[in-house]
Amino acid sequence: MTKTTTRGMSATLKAVIAAVRLVAAEEIMPRYLKVAHRHKSDGSLCTEADIAAQAALTKKLQAIHNVPVLGEEMSPDEQKALWQSGDDGLWCIDPIDGTSNFVRGLPYFAVSVALLRNGQSILGVVYDPVNDEVFAAETGKGAFLNGVQLVKRETVTSLNLALANIDMKRLNPALVGQLASNPPYFSQRNFGASALDWCYTATGRYDVYLHGGQKLWDYAAGTLILGESHGYACCIESDDFAQGNIWQRSVIAASDSQLFEEWKHWIRLNTA
Repeated sequence: MTKTTTRGMSATLKAVIAAVRLVAAEEIMPRYLKVAHRHKSDGSLCTEADIAAQAALTKKLQAIHNVPVLGEEMSPDEQKALWQSGDDGLWCIDPIDGTSNFVRGLPYFAVSVALLRNGQSILGVVYDPVNDEVFAAETGKGAFLNGVQLVKRETVTSLNLALANIDMKRLNPALVGQLASNPPYFSQRNFGASALDWCYTATGRYDVYLHGGQKLWDYAAGTLILGESHGYACCIESDDFAQGNIWQRSVIAASDSQLFEEWKHWIRLNTA
């Protein structure tokens, strides 16, 4: 297990991290490569591990702070009702972000938990159980990797040297064409787990990030971790990320301000 410290972290954040680790150990990893799956109505995958982990997380998180829990494995009507009634506090969880990877044995998936108040994330935890990495943040207290203040890698100084994380789904076709034929960056990746994508951008493992449309549970924890690590994010349509569509929010992000401005300018210039 990776050595973890907790200096500078609140009791609540420590408790959430402990809960997430325990659920991953008891409900998720024992089912890795061993669980059946089904397709939901939107085409995404769901497994017994998703359902069991969501139930366990709900119980443990409400024991820490007794407010409603909005989970990915709920119906859209349930999710919207919880969102509308959750101004005083709301947990938002994705029990397994990257279920397709989990099912196929690709080691890039995570548990994502965020605590929101008045629609804004105030605490976030993303746990990668394969690599035993916990990314975490609280508003105004910074971001952490395995309990240590997160220190990002040195980033490149120009977009043409950047390693980009690009998810092509839901992007404007004209933009996809430009990305395919005339990319402004050095190289690109995408492994299919949005919560980890945010965290890898926060650490500087990716220099820039682009996604055409994420759900609330895809970005609720990650955007806080990026912001508290002094990274930058907006939507394709708006400079104010918080004003994007809650249920389908596009993402432009970078860990460095200069790269962010260059990346944002190129994307908008090439979006018809």
